[in-house]
Amino acid sequence: MMTDQHLPLLEATPMLADVPFLPPMINGDSMQQMILVQVNPGETFTIRTEDGHFQCITGPAQVPMVSPNGTMPPIFIPPGYVSQVVEENGMRKVLVLPHTVEFHPSLPPVPPHLPLYTPPHPTMLHHPHVFPTELPHYVHQLPALPIYTEQDMMCHSMSMPIHEERSVKMQEQLQRRLKGSYLGTANGVPLPHSPPGPFIKGGQVAMLNGNSKGRTGSAASPTPPRLKHSGRTRASPTSSYDAKDPEEEVRRVQELLSAVCKPSVGSVTSRSAVLSWRPPLPIPSETDTHSHTHTHSHTALLLSYELALSPSGTEGDFKLVYQGKDTRCTVGDLRPATNYYARVCVACSSVKGAQSDTVAFTTLPGAPDAPAAPRLLQRTKSSISLQWRSPNDNGSKITGFCLEYHEQGKQSAFKEVYSGLAKQYKVMRLMPSTKYAFRLAAKNDVGMSAFSSVVSCCTASCSAAPPAPPAPPRLTEAGVTWLSLEWSAPCGSAGRDTLVYILEVEEKGLGCGFQLKHRGEEQSCTVKELKRFTSYQFRVLATDTEGTSQPSGVVEYRTLPDQPGNPGKPSLCRPAQPHSLHVIWEAPEDDGGSPITLYVLEISHTDGQWDVVYSGPLRQHVCECLLEGTWYSLRVHCRSLGGQSQVSEILSVETPALPPGPCEALRTAGDATPSEIPLCWDPPVCDGGAAVSQYCVEMAQSEEEDQQEVFCGSDSRCTVNQLLPGRTYLFWVKAFNTAGWGPLSEKCQASTAAGPPEQCRAPELTLKTSSSVLASWQVPVCNGAEVCEFRMEWGLEEGSLELLYCGPSSQYEVNDLRPATEYRCRVQAVSDVGAGLFSDVAMVTTPASVPAAVEHVEEMRAEPLDDVMPRSSATTLALRWKEPRCHGAEISSYNIDIGEELPLSVGRTSYHILENLQPETTYRIRVQAVNSIGSGPFSSVLKLRTRGLPPEPPLLECAVAGPQSLKLKWGEGPSRPQNSRGTHYCLHMQVDTDRSVCIYSGPCHTFKVQRLCEATEYQFSIQAHSEAGMGPLSTPYTFSTTRSPPPQLRAPKVEPVEWNKYAVTWETLQPMRGDPIVYNLQLLRGREVEQLYKGPATSYTWQNSTTGVSCRLRVCAGRRSQEGSELWGQCSLSTSLPATAQPREHKISSCQDPLPKRSWPLTDEPFATILLLGFVVLAVLFAVLIQYFVIERQ
Repeated sequence: MMTDQHLPLLEATPMLADVPFLPPMINGDSMQQMILVQVNPGETFTIRTEDGHFQCITGPAQVPMVSPNGTMPPIFIPPGYVSQVVEENGMRKVLVLPHTVEFHPSLPPVPPHLPLYTPPHPTMLHHPHVFPTELPHYVHQLPALPIYTEQDMMCHSMSMPIHEERSVKMQEQLQRRLKGSYLGTANGVPLPHSPPGPFIKGGQVAMLNGNSKGRTGSAASPTPPRLKHSGRTRASPTSSYDAKDPEEEVRRVQELLSAVCKPSVGSVTSRSAVLSWRPPLPIPSETDTHSHTHTHSHTALLLSYELALSPSGTEGDFKLVYQGKDTRCTVGDLRPATNYYARVCVACSSVKGAQSDTVAFTTLPGAPDAPAAPRLLQRTKSSISLQWRSPNDNGSKITGFCLEYHEQGKQSAFKEVYSGLAKQYKVMRLMPSTKYAFRLAAKNDVGMSAFSSVVSCCTASCSAAPPAPPAPPRLTEAGVTWLSLEWSAPCGSAGRDTLVYILEVEEKGLGCGFQLKHRGEEQSCTVKELKRFTSYQFRVLATDTEGTSQPSGVVEYRTLPDQPGNPGKPSLCRPAQPHSLHVIWEAPEDDGGSPITLYVLEISHTDGQWDVVYSGPLRQHVCECLLEGTWYSLRVHCRSLGGQSQVSEILSVETPALPPGPCEALRTAGDATPSEIPLCWDPPVCDGGAAVSQYCVEMAQSEEEDQQEVFCGSDSRCTVNQLLPGRTYLFWVKAFNTAGWGPLSEKCQASTAAGPPEQCRAPELTLKTSSSVLASWQVPVCNGAEVCEFRMEWGLEEGSLELLYCGPSSQYEVNDLRPATEYRCRVQAVSDVGAGLFSDVAMVTTPASVPAAVEHVEEMRAEPLDDVMPRSSATTLALRWKEPRCHGAEISSYNIDIGEELPLSVGRTSYHILENLQPETTYRIRVQAVNSIGSGPFSSVLKLRTRGLPPEPPLLECAVAGPQSLKLKWGEGPSRPQNSRGTHYCLHMQVDTDRSVCIYSGPCHTFKVQRLCEATEYQFSIQAHSEAGMGPLSTPYTFSTTRSPPPQLRAPKVEPVEWNKYAVTWETLQPMRGDPIVYNLQLLRGREVEQLYKGPATSYTWQNSTTGVSCRLRVCAGRRSQEGSELWGQCSLSTSLPATAQPREHKISSCQDPLPKRSWPLTDEPFATILLLGFVVLAVLFAVLIQYFVIERQ
């Protein structure tokens, strides 16, 4: 298993740069340093040159590497090598030699005084090297070395999803498993016993110095591996990485095996294809294996490959076509011109990787398949007509057929008689009564197919005579529904054409005549679908091209009988008896063709053991001497000439049980109590064939009295309770099973012990006054112990009675009771033995009285009561209270006292509105309930104060009027509310002649009405409400919106007409609500504005009278009402004047004038741009200052 070993972590590898060298300067000159690497036979040393290519050097060779700047680069020692320092001719050499010190013959021996450095762990050379043009005399001449580009090396390297450090550990772990002889050998090629090289990111495996070239073509990478060094030596204990669980290790090995590339396809033909693939792990070549036989120990890598092929590419259609150790397979037996999909899977012992990617290929077209033999259509004495079908063309259209023949009996070769695309041909000029052999082949652009099977045909003879009748058929084997027959050829058929035999059959006794059952050249036939155990007559005839012979003699054969079917399920003829069963059954529906001769009845009352109780021709039997209450299983089978049938369905039946016998030893099971006697008994000796399920205990006080049942259950003991103390009782017991009750046992006499007194009778309750009751009771039966005291409980409810009296007296008077209240009372007698049961509860009701005081009188402040009672206002107070106890007489009315001389009387209600009160006045209110007996006490005093009057509506005015909005203002106060408990306002707008809607409700004093029409009158009204209530609605106010100005126009277009003459045009606006549009064209000279045109036209021609001054034009639209007033919109953007050609005369005169001073007037757009840039610069400056002084200081 892979979990038997654990892999150590990577260890730190010392470099040659750590080896102490001699001083670099000798005689003032820089000493040149060289590293000489010996490559053993069979190994490959891979390095990277300065131009980026990879060079693979195959041993035996010696590779010199010289540092160009005289310094020693950090170089890691390959596995299995040691380093030695040699100085010769002013050059320092570091020899990297194999650890076994097997030098090449051309290399001089190493001086014995030099130190030997052995690194503990392998790594790789990763620095560029420079090779000298002239090698020293002791360096072996290098052979011609192949040069590989980095792309070529990447193509021949394997592709694995390995990621740096984790991948290195996974690879080391797998290789160490292989070293431990876990995976065995793969392809019979051993691996060198050396640690694996590190994995390079991207899927390349680089092993420099000692890496075999045959190991999947791995190449060195220019990027050094990032190995995690640990300072631990080889003798240090294993790390936590070695303790991975087995499942994790198997999963990692599976990941490595799953990295196999998809197969590559080569040498595709019409019937075969060569598929090859690369292993997912480096495997040495045979030359490497042989060269390391004497120098290294090896481990073998056991990899097996499974190649699957599918013609459709679906997952369930792949079939295994190869399983072995080779990485190359030739797949044969393919169909031409067919698409195939292949994939490979790698397995290593019990670990199997995932399937590789699928590769698709298509076989080449091939020659057609061999056609079927031609079929004879017609023959004469000199001709034979044949017909055939086209075979499969295998991807190339069939171009023709080739028909050949030769005369049988002669040693002549086949001759082509026809070649063409037709599918039938008539061969002429043949000899009569002669046999000819024919064969057919098809051809297409690829080639010709194989010939079909040979068919023999004979021409007709000159003197035709039918064949002689054959011998009668013989029976070779018989079955239930079939008969096998054979027959001989008729006499004189040796020289005749192929005979066709006709077998006819007739069922005996039906009179239907002979029917055709077989026709063919065979001399045997199996006639099927016959009736079982039935006689049939057979005859045979022979026929050929000359005619049909006479039938043979008639023979008679019979089919065999079949095995009979199973009989019907046994059943009971009459109800089962305790000791016998009368069983009957039905005959089988299928007797197999022969009558039933014997029935066998079997019985079983244990699992697996059957006994024969009857064997004979009858279909009924009485089974006797059975046990009562026992389950029996019955089955039956039958026999005939056809054999024995299967057994029938099993009948499971139970014999009836008998009632059990009398119970034994009825006795008391302990000491009796005043109300209980424990009893126990033994089960009956005979249970009657059924388990006893119940026992019944009967009781009587004397033998003359009727017995009554006191217990019924499955236990063999019981406790009889609810008995009277000091009494003697008689007991009997009987048992019960499924058959019924058994007889009573012998009687048992037992007595109860003395007990507490009997239950008292219900006490008598007598009303003495409206608040007192006298309770009296009688002394109960004492049950042998004198009563010493009585306990009386009193209360309102039966479940909450409390002890009120305890003493020897038989009466007690209860005082301080509530009127019109029902009270309950019960009594208990107590003796020295214990307390008796409480008596029944007696009830008494006290007489009615005046009502109780009214409680919870309060004011209605929140919501109205069922929309009937509104809230309190300035002149009203809304009261409510809770109805008090009526004390037995229904409350008829309430009296409300508000401090006046006479209280106010209201009906039976729980609320009332006090009206006609003074605003902002405090009242002292009391409420009193009245019933038929009188008035109850007043409630506690409630002080209430009436509210103030509701506010009047404020003055509404329009603060700002716009074309589509009106800002309204009312009252004095802030625009935003300070609190939500002050006065609120409701603003209404009239939307119809008789309807207005509330458009605002709140505490604010302003509101802006939007989405209005221009120049339209609207009516508004306002209403104020506060805690005092809702005020009246104000009179309507009428406000009108203003007209909207025209929109801003686009900048006008200015086109030069001639010198200083321009044509100005601008866009046209449609009239607004019937008001015409007028335009105003303005000239801008610096900050001066001059009106050039005003009117309805949209163009204007202007003559510029000033020169040398920058001018711009702009236009604005105005709306002229019917009254004559004008409403102007915003001006458009200004447009500068374009340059015009100056007349020649003006140019001449202008040359004589001194040049005017150029001025740069500042227009609106440049001024806005400069202002924006200034703000941006200022904002950036402030941001820098805040960053420096505020944020960084914090």
